[in-house]
Amino acid sequence: MRTRRPALALTAALGLATTATACGTTTPAADNAGAKPLSGQTVSVAATWTGAEQKNFQKVLDAFTAKTGAKTVYISTGDNVSTLVGSKVEGGDPPDVVMMPQLGVLQQFARKGWLEPLSPTVADRLKHDFAKVWSDYGTVDGKLYGLYFKAAHKSTVWYSPSALDGAGAKPPATFDQLLATGHAVSDSGLPAFSVAGEAGWPLTDWFENVYLSQAGPENYDKLAKHQLPWTDPTVVNALTTLGKLFGDRQLVAGGGKGALQTDFPESVQQVFGDKPKAAMVYEGDFVGAVISGDLGKKVGEDARFFPFPAVGTGKPPVVGGGDAAVVLKDAKHKDAAQQLLEFLATPEAAGVWAQAGGFLSPNKSLDTARYPDATTRQTAESLIAAADTFRFDLSDQAPAAFGGTQGSGEWKILQDFLADPSDVNGTAQRLEAAAAAAYQG
Repeated sequence: MRTRRPALALTAALGLATTATACGTTTPAADNAGAKPLSGQTVSVAATWTGAEQKNFQKVLDAFTAKTGAKTVYISTGDNVSTLVGSKVEGGDPPDVVMMPQLGVLQQFARKGWLEPLSPTVADRLKHDFAKVWSDYGTVDGKLYGLYFKAAHKSTVWYSPSALDGAGAKPPATFDQLLATGHAVSDSGLPAFSVAGEAGWPLTDWFENVYLSQAGPENYDKLAKHQLPWTDPTVVNALTTLGKLFGDRQLVAGGGKGALQTDFPESVQQVFGDKPKAAMVYEGDFVGAVISGDLGKKVGEDARFFPFPAVGTGKPPVVGGGDAAVVLKDAKHKDAAQQLLEFLATPEAAGVWAQAGGFLSPNKSLDTARYPDATTRQTAESLIAAADTFRFDLSDQAPAAFGGTQGSGEWKILQDFLADPSDVNGTAQRLEAAAAAAYQG
């Protein structure tokens, strides 16, 4: 039986730490004469975050350093977490902690024996401060491996109030109204949507919202487990619906070709930068971090969002996601890594990033007053309220070869679809072939 480790002394002052946030650099411990339980140890943390998100996460790591004395090293993985971390594991040089953005990869790593079960302290925190669904997502074959630290509400469409006002348009409630709003905006002289097609993962989010609303949660769950083929009529219908937007050059800034050259931060900049190129951008709540952090605009004033609209007779979708902290089994500093996760499980740790912006926590004990604006507080409260009914990002539940690898699988096939949405049946067939191979593997 695992030895229960005492919880960290969370009443200690967080203090300030000197930071060096470049990839692969360390964060020195705070200059404090008091004893630090992890002084002399270093914890390496791998994550996908860059820009404002990386800087804000570094503030959380700094708080851990100030509390424990442990140094931290941040490793940027890029989008291919499974590939980079997998190669490090197989090469005998794994990071200590990985912030895992894909549920399917977490499950794969756990079943390969690459992950260490989390401490009883983390399990207790999850039981008392998180909805059961988050513990379920972090559990594989009866063992808890993942702590969901950062959540994502992926059913938000962000817009420029001035752009919609200039077109005489209002936030829509249905997908048909969304298309009509887009045409009203484009008729006023500004393309409706900036679509981030360069990476592929935003396109899976577009599909998932349409599919969940149009096909319903039961079919969504079946498709996530590949109990429905991707050639099913429900998939064809969702692709047809999505193609109405992707295939309309009046609605997509730069058309499909331009969208395929637009990465996620640029898609936000095209709407909220000094020289707007579009009126709306779809993505999750983390768009707010780019708006307030990188662009220096005010969420709630310069930028607002509306819920992803209902498709047909369906209900408005609530698609969620998140980044789960895991400890690698062969971590060189396993004890310090476990204590980092014990810290991440607290509302104190969540509050550090919440106050900085661009963040949602699934921790119910976090005081929502820590969020910097009313818009973010509203989003956080709706995510907590929907925690037992929302659906986790479908592509993140899939094997990485299908749902989480740049240039292949669902990412690449939906990029091809964005370039030419006319071949709906062919797209469905290619998705099914890729999914069948990945799930079988």
